[in-house]
Amino acid sequence: MTDHTHSVVVPPAASPLKRAIGVAGLALVTGTMSAAALADHSVKLGLMLPYSGTYAALGESITNGLKLAIDQEGGSLGSHQVEYVELDSEADPSKAPQNMSRLVKGEGVDVVIGPVHSGVAMGMLRVAKQTGAITIIPNAGLEAATNQLCMPNVFRTSFSMWQNAYPMGQVVYDQGHRKVVTITWDYAGGKEDLAGFEQAFSEAGGEIIQQILVPFPSTEFQTYLAQIASLEPDAVYTFFAGGGGVSFVRDYAAAGLNTSIPLFGSGFLTDGNLAALGDAANGVQTTMHYAETLDTPQNEAFVSAYQEAYGEAPDTYAVQGFDAGKMLSAAYTSLDGEADREALIAALEAVELDSPRGPVSFSASHHPIQNVYLREVKDGEHHVSAIASEQLEVPDSGCSMKG
Repeated sequence: MTDHTHSVVVPPAASPLKRAIGVAGLALVTGTMSAAALADHSVKLGLMLPYSGTYAALGESITNGLKLAIDQEGGSLGSHQVEYVELDSEADPSKAPQNMSRLVKGEGVDVVIGPVHSGVAMGMLRVAKQTGAITIIPNAGLEAATNQLCMPNVFRTSFSMWQNAYPMGQVVYDQGHRKVVTITWDYAGGKEDLAGFEQAFSEAGGEIIQQILVPFPSTEFQTYLAQIASLEPDAVYTFFAGGGGVSFVRDYAAAGLNTSIPLFGSGFLTDGNLAALGDAANGVQTTMHYAETLDTPQNEAFVSAYQEAYGEAPDTYAVQGFDAGKMLSAAYTSLDGEADREALIAALEAVELDSPRGPVSFSASHHPIQNVYLREVKDGEHHVSAIASEQLEVPDSGCSMKG
């Protein structure tokens, strides 16, 4: 792959800032980026993603997807070459405001892409509101980002916890289950996810006989699995992710529950975990806005290009980064260099993507309107069995941008 871009890695937050605020950066901070600023300088993309620690693999996947999309456009966004400024967020919410300020004020980036962690997003959004910095969220699923905290300069190419969970409520009911236990960690993301499922399942006529909240980030599940067995539900719905997802699915199978009580979950239960889960995941059904096995020309081309570029198959995180790149490319190309910051925001709002995940457009609150798929794990792959919800738009009644 030809590299038409230049990357700068920002030193750790403890280091003093050495770069003065550039003209383009100052223009962005004050919200008055001129047509000349857009036309005469390379576009600087500030990547505020985790490159170390637990979430490093997610940050790398998003970065790889983003760069692949832009490389496919010749390394340019419209008529502008691209410079990447990469900053390790460390998935640390306490450092988020400082890190965001360093990118916007210190490095003068034109667009910030990040984060992975919802706690980090809260700190980023405070600075985005203060500065007007154009921000694209390629993962963090906190509902407030495109609802109560929505703002004209913030977009999302990922999901909300509700969006992936809500469709599963009807699926579980339609499969004949009437009494369900739900279980997740006792933290905001997990509880938002369960709320989406529980809303739809209850609306359909089902009953949540027990909601179990596990102290975060504990992965000691035996006591809870014994409780589930004693309750004898028709099915279990869960949100766990990463190592927690691996432990829960393995322990669920080891306890023999998978043979008598079907397991359902948000797609993050198994996404990125299939190799570690092995046979324990067979039969687990999840809802998610992407599956690597989607049988479309767009996804086949994406999977092939990603594998050629990086030597591994893409995941949901890579698609979210890829679509951030394609979104920026479409917007900058439509402007042809003759626009101010407000026009760039308007161009981003108008983007419609023919994505590997399916058609994607953006709601008035800048959240993706997208398909959510029902997937079942078979032989180490996510097999798409249906579209659980077509072109699902999230509730955003708290967003002040709505007309």
